[in-house]
Amino acid sequence: MVGSIAALGMGLAVIGAGIGVGNVGAKAMEAIARQPEAVGDIRSNMILIAALVEGAALIAIVFCFLVA
Repeated sequence: MVGSIAALGMGLAVIGAGIGVGNVGAKAMEAIARQPEAVGDIRSNMILIAALVEGAALIAIVFCFLVA
C-alpha cells in the first residue's frame, strides 16, 4: 500500500512540475511580447525559475522513492 501511495506522490510531483514550467514559459512569452527589448533578462530569469521548479520536483520524487 505504501508503494502505491509513493507512486501517486511521484506522479503528482511530475504533473505539478509540468504545470509549473508551462506557466513559467507562458508568462515569459507574454512578458517578451510586451517588452521585447528585455528578452535577455526575461529568458535568463525564466531558465532559473524553471530549474528551481524542476529541482523541487526531483526532490519530491526522490523523497517518495525513499519512502517506498
